[in-house]
Amino acid sequence: MYDYKCLDCGKESLLALTLKEHESGAATCPHCGSKKLEQMITSFIARTSKKS
Repeated sequence: MYDYKCLDCGKESLLALTLKEHESGAATCPHCGSKKLEQMITSFIARTSKKS
């Protein structure tokens, strides 16, 4: 899952891409179809089964 902002329409989207799709720049804006997307920096939480 990657967060992107479209540089054409300005809308933000959460896209489910494979690592290969992400690295090749295959993402397109679901709102306007533009390929001019900028990846947004987001935080994440990792949950493990071990307690530390």
